[in-house]
Amino acid sequence: MSDAATLITPGPRVEILYYFCRLQMPSVELAPLRCQDHLQRTFALYQKKVEQPITWEAYLDHLYPLDWFLASACLEGNRSAWDHLFASRAGRSDCLLMDALRARAARLYPRDDERQDTAVADFWGHLCIAETEGSLPVMARFDGQRPLVPWLIRVFQNWHISQLRKHPQAQALPDDDLAMPMPTTGEIDARWREVFSEAARDWLSKIDEEELLLLGLRIRYRLSQREVAQLLKVHEGTISRRTDHLRDQCLEYLAKQLAEAGWTGDDIFELVRTEMIGLLLDDPRLSADALGLILAKKGKKIPGPS
Repeated sequence: MSDAATLITPGPRVEILYYFCRLQMPSVELAPLRCQDHLQRTFALYQKKVEQPITWEAYLDHLYPLDWFLASACLEGNRSAWDHLFASRAGRSDCLLMDALRARAARLYPRDDERQDTAVADFWGHLCIAETEGSLPVMARFDGQRPLVPWLIRVFQNWHISQLRKHPQAQALPDDDLAMPMPTTGEIDARWREVFSEAARDWLSKIDEEELLLLGLRIRYRLSQREVAQLLKVHEGTISRRTDHLRDQCLEYLAKQLAEAGWTGDDIFELVRTEMIGLLLDDPRLSADALGLILAKKGKKIPGPS
């Protein structure tokens, strides 16, 4: 099929698509002509992937319009589009895309927090900037014919798997696993996991909104102490002291509850390491919506990725 044959002629369906996306995402701006340009680009991109050429109508029939629109606006550098992407949910209710990428990174690079953070940060950086000269940025490879968030998670996984395959013990993760936290198989009895979970939920129910917000910004949104301080307009040392106090308070409470239940382990590190993050991310008080309400009271909102 020649290039001329693939040129899209704007028509009522393209116009309807544009206004549908704008109505659904009013804060995400993409000019009509740029919308047509991106449709032309992704249509041509998809044509190269299929064995038999498809028609323009067939392409539109299978388009995920909002995902396509969001990806196109991100490529245009629209800040609101990035905010939408940053807050996208993945796999289960209230699991943010960032949570999913972090969980996948944790499984790819176990017990290496620094490498996990770098993996996620580098991925965001390459969404709109090509990794090597002559290659396409990640977002520019999205053809609109599949859901965006699972596709991004899969791209993240595949790139890092390709790096890990340079090492003999690397193994690919299951294709149908969208990066949700994995069950652990340590030596700790299931009873103690349940006792720990109950104690952790009880502790979480007792902390106030300021402490919830600090937890949410650090754990759900993976903001650094400096980023939290900048968002809340306080000194970084204040955030450091609050974080240390909250950590010590939590560990003291958990240790006391486990001891009263008969815990004889040397410490609770393994339980904290394997159980705590999942418990916090699953708690409704630390949901994205709940944290958003707390921030709204302060006249603030979660920043998108830079």
